[in-house]
Amino acid sequence: MSVGVVIAIIVIALMVGSVFYFIGIYNRLTTLGERHKNAFSQIEVQLQRRYDLIPNLVETVKAYLKHEQETLTRVVEARNTAVAGLKAAAQNPGEPGAMKQLAQAESGLRSALGQLSVVVERYPDLKADSQTGALFEELTSTENKVAFARQAFNDAVTSYNIYKKTFPPVVVAGMTGHASDAALLEFDSAKIKEAPKVSF
Repeated sequence: MSVGVVIAIIVIALMVGSVFYFIGIYNRLTTLGERHKNAFSQIEVQLQRRYDLIPNLVETVKAYLKHEQETLTRVVEARNTAVAGLKAAAQNPGEPGAMKQLAQAESGLRSALGQLSVVVERYPDLKADSQTGALFEELTSTENKVAFARQAFNDAVTSYNIYKKTFPPVVVAGMTGHASDAALLEFDSAKIKEAPKVSF
């Protein structure tokens, strides 16, 4: 076998190896990108569950809170804003603007639910109502599930962002549409520490 043939075989082997290496990096980028999108879908499920509980809660307390219509209206408006934020974020999980919009909407909803909790405290009959207590308990449980789902999403986003910034994936990422960082979903840390509480 001549030297030219050996060199040609080595060059071809390097080219084929490079192509497979490129494909491997691209596949890993795609896998990590899909993982954070899937992790967001878990947040979406839990947030939607919470949003679905809120109208039931509002209807349950409406009869007791005849003089508190402003509070109920704020809760409903905050819920609707949060639903819109979730829909926008679900279309493009990890997109910075959508994540910021969702975080702001969640902060507003959390604040409105906190105000509702304070109002409920003033009505002994409402506090004693088992349906109201069950709804608040379910909201608190859902808050915990949201926190776990958000952590899983943020972990997946972090893995994706770190991997695509390493070499050589950074080169492949720039050529294949993975150049932009995915954004974490960060709620207001002071408000996220604990779910709105009502003692029944």
